[in-house]
Parts: sequence; structure tokens; C-alpha cells
Amino acid sequence: MNAPLPNTSLVHALPYLTLDRNAGLLPPSEVADFAAQISGGTLTPSDDGYDEARKVWNASVDRRPALIARCATTGDVQAAVRFAAARRMLLSVRGGGHHIAGNAVAEGGLMIDLSGMRTVSINVQTRTARVGPGALLADLDRESQSQGLATPLGINSTTGVAGLALGGGFGWLTRRYGMTVDNLLGATVVTADAVVHEVSATAEPDLFWALRGGGGNFGVVTSFDFKLYPVGPEVYAGLVVYPFAQAQKVLRAWRDFTASSPDELSVWTVLRKAPPLPFLPASAHGTEVVIFALVYSGDVEAGRRTAAPVLQFGAPIASALGPTPYAAFQTAFDPLLAPGGRNYWKSNNFSSLSDAALDQMIVSAAQLPGAECEIFVAQLGGAMGRVAPTATAFAGRDARYIMNVHGRWSDSRDDERVRAWARKVFEDAAPHATGGGYVNFLTDDEAERVAATYGANHPRLQSVKQRYDPHNLFRMNINVTPAGAQRFDASAPALTGHDHNRSLP
Repeated sequence: MNAPLPNTSLVHALPYLTLDRNAGLLPPSEVADFAAQISGGTLTPSDDGYDEARKVWNASVDRRPALIARCATTGDVQAAVRFAAARRMLLSVRGGGHHIAGNAVAEGGLMIDLSGMRTVSINVQTRTARVGPGALLADLDRESQSQGLATPLGINSTTGVAGLALGGGFGWLTRRYGMTVDNLLGATVVTADAVVHEVSATAEPDLFWALRGGGGNFGVVTSFDFKLYPVGPEVYAGLVVYPFAQAQKVLRAWRDFTASSPDELSVWTVLRKAPPLPFLPASAHGTEVVIFALVYSGDVEAGRRTAAPVLQFGAPIASALGPTPYAAFQTAFDPLLAPGGRNYWKSNNFSSLSDAALDQMIVSAAQLPGAECEIFVAQLGGAMGRVAPTATAFAGRDARYIMNVHGRWSDSRDDERVRAWARKVFEDAAPHATGGGYVNFLTDDEAERVAATYGANHPRLQSVKQRYDPHNLFRMNINVTPAGAQRFDASAPALTGHDHNRSLP
């Protein structure tokens, strides 16, 4: 049964932007007819709930879509895609709304809002999960861990599963079980012609290949099937905190230790000002520190023995290590990554970390522009690195480490200062890096990095794009253009004119 129409009666035509950045107008009757096709109804700028629905995790993003379609079914998504395509209407897709670039929201466009589609179904016999496109990591972790199972995901429980998976996906289980995309078994996707495709390694394998790392370039995924593994429910996990004065010593020790650590163990490092963690002495709060966060996903006692050297890199300020529910540790960093902050990221991939690379990170961390800013380096490799770089669209299999320069602040007056710091850290680290990137960490001003991020896979992605989305309807993303097309610039000014009656050729 369709939801009731919004309380506000639309009297005037609704302005919108087309794919070409031209202006169009939607008559009230068209908006009402469209709303009747969407199970959750639609929202316009005059409706209650509109401002909340357009918010995303990164508060730096403040865009106003012309229309929000609150989809609840695959049929809703088909209707929304048809509506946008028929009018050449700028289109965006929101899952968890967590991507740094904020591409979930198209200024003046139609936003397909999938946040209500959060179902997670676990099949214990086949060890698989079917996941809706609005599900968050917390939803999948909760349901899978209730059966002692898990799949590799990220480290912030409010992240959307869909965006994470489509861009690659890595976290504490990646060294043991691969990337999130390595564990995607199948998907339901609505392409630009509003056709529904059930894809897998044997059904439309080219499209399935492209979805595994190619982002939202090829359609709207309305269902994901993932492989699950026995994990936990308790793992050996926690934090070890060292004073910044020991940074050079402990980072080199960490680098040497991780060169031969087993796949079950992941040890990441964070350089930042110490948050007021309960196990830290008050005197350490707000001071620069080096934090090692680790998870051992196998036997807890084996994890205690294997991770013991992390406590011996130097003289720690404090530590908090022990048996921990896996699902709980997946939420451990949520307070530091809560919605509502202004964020800007820059990232580098590394196949190895030289002394010079580590020393440069230390210099950069000594110049943190704010208490919430940080440089974190994820340890990868293991199972992820044993997959051929052409096996999935995600190509960065040579990345043993990924550094994310995380600028985070609250006052818009600090925008340029924090962003300038992040860019400088990235540039200073670049000579030591692979030149590749991670699509889930790319911002909307990094168009020049898209081809390098996909490497040799980029031409094949463009070919698949040409086949399934030749007019680049799905362009609000880290965009892979069809062969010969120009990249869409989300920051370009709107043009004038009306072409709302023109359909996609």
C-alpha cells in the first residue's frame, strides 16, 4: 500500500537541475503522480522532514535536492530511475549517507533515499547474509553476530553497507577473509534503463565485476548477498597508547612487526591528540599520542600471545586489551566519527613503509590543526593481497597500508585551514606511496585520481559503463565516465534554460 502524500500541497512548479546543469520545472501534478508510485512517498523542500532527510554524515555537505524519493522496494527504485531518466534529471542515491564527498545528495536533483531499506536476513546453513541497501554496518554485525558469524566490513558502525561494499570495503577481518567486495556473492541492481538485474559470478559477470569496487556508477543495488565466516562472538582486541615522543621508535617497531604478523591479526595506528579515554590518565588527555588499535579474530588466548609485542614497542602510557565482543569493538570508534562534524579526507596507498615515509607522517602529525584531526594507517595485505588485481573492479591489491588523513572540525571558518593541512600531508606522503587510491576515501575534488585508483581496470569499467549507463545517469559518485565522455563536475554552476521534457536519447 502506498504511503500518503506529503502534508504540504505543492502549488507551484518545482525547479530542478538536469544532467547538463540546465534548469527544469516539475508541474505539481507530475510530483503528485510520482509520489503515488513510491511506497514511502516523496519530500519537497517545503515538506516536514525534508531537512532531516537531506542530511548526511559529513556536515560540510549542505545540498538541497529538488525532490527526495523514500524508496522501500525495488519497484520504487525502478519508478524513481524512470522518472529521473525521462527528464534527464540530476540523480543521486543515498544508502548510509556516509561517503566523505556527500554524493548521496544532488543539489537540485532527485535523491533516491534507500535508508529505510535496512533488512538483514541470515542463512545459518549456507553462511550467507542478504542485506538491504539502507542497512548500516551495525545492522549486519548485530544480525550475523547473533549466529557467531561475520563478513569483513569497515570500522564505524554507522557506515552504510552499500557504499562500503561498492567501493571495496576493508576492516579488521580483511587480512583474514579479504575485502567486503571479495565476499559479495550476488546482487540485485536497477540499471539506468530501470531494468532489474540479478547478478553474480555466473549471471551478467561483467556487471557483477564492475559492482565490486566500481562504486555506484552502474545502477542502484537494492539487495546484496554476502558470504559469512565464524567470528567471535569474542575476539582479542583493544588499544595501546604511546606518547608522541616515542613515535619514531614505536612506528618502526610496528612496521617491522606487521611485516610478518599472521592474517588473524590486524594492527592499525592512529596519530592524534588523545581523546578522554577512560583508561588513559587525565594528564594525557589532549596531548599528541600514537595509538595502536588491534583485533585478533581467532582464538582469544592465541591472540593474547600474538599481540603481546605491541605492548613492547616502547613504554606505553596505558593499554586496554582483552577479550571483547566483536560487535562491540565495531562501535568503539563511533564517538570519534559521529555525524555532524565537518570532514575532509586525503588518502595514500603504500606497498611498504620506509623510515622516510614514517618520519614524514610524524612531522605531519606534529602539525595537527585541531583536536579531532588525525592520521590513521590501516594494515592490510593478507587475504586481500592474494586476490588478482583484475579479479574485481577494486584494483589496489598492492596496498599493504592505507593512510587516511582525516581533517575533522566544527567551525566553518576553519574550512580552508584544515583542508590545506590535509592536502599538504597527502602531498608530502605522495613520493613514498603507490599513486593508487581508495575510492571510498576520495573527495569530490579528486577527479584526477579516479583513473589511477582503478589502474588497469579503468578501461574495462568504462566499457561496462558504456553498456549499462551510456548517458551517465549515475554520475553523483566517484565517477567513471562512459568511453569518450567528459567527467561530470558537481561544483559547476547551473546553466539556464529548460529541457525537462527531453528524455535520454
